[in-house]
This record gives sequence, structure tokens and C-alpha cells, in this order.
Amino acid sequence: MTIQRVQTGVRMERRLVKVLKGLAELHDISLGDLLEGIVLHALEGKAPFTSRESLERIRALKEVYGLDLTAADSHRLVEDA
Repeated sequence: MTIQRVQTGVRMERRLVKVLKGLAELHDISLGDLLEGIVLHALEGKAPFTSRESLERIRALKEVYGLDLTAADSHRLVEDA
């Protein structure tokens, strides 16, 4: 399918970005492609990662980068001044 992409200037939590970049690298895709896939799954109410292997890799990346945030933390994060 042919699409048009736009450049965005989104800001995200540093450790979360590191985990996402690591996950994109493991799947040999760009960070943008990974995020598109995650969002498209979410918009259909589907989990983007379901295989035991993917979930284990995510767990390991979260541990490496010290990511302790959960879905419950979303929309409650405050940036350090």
C-alpha cells in the first residue's frame, strides 16, 4: 500500500525510547515502522506483541534500560524541570 508519511516532533520518556529502539533493531525495522505497527494494533484493540519470544525480549530490554513505567503511569508523567 502506498502512503504518505510526515515528520513528527514527538517527545517521549528517554528509557521508553531506548526500549523501543532496541525492539525495532531486533525486528530489523525502523523506529517509525515499529510505532506505526503498535498504534495500528492499538486502534483495533489488539495487542501489538503476543509471542512469548517478543514479550521476553521486551522484558529484557526494559530491565537493561531500567524502564519501570507501566500503562497505569500513562497520562500522569511529569517532566523534570
